[in-house]
Amino acid sequence: MCCADGSLEVGIEKIAIYADGDEYMHAARQLGNSKWTSKIGCKEDIEHNTLDALAGPAYGQVTVFIKRLRSAR
Repeated sequence: MCCADGSLEVGIEKIAIYADGDEYMHAARQLGNSKWTSKIGCKEDIEHNTLDALAGPAYGQVTVFIKRLRSAR
């Protein structure tokens, strides 16, 4: 399901999709503490406070958000 923005919603997991034009380039997943996590190539996952931290020529710009109920792990 699509959503309007990357604001934290309790019980909801959001994914931000980065793109450059029509080409999808990267995705970031929102953690329960409102930070975001991303896999950078084959390296370990990183955490970043904002989506703008990765925006630019390498990953594109956030173009869409999707969301789902957060699983109870």
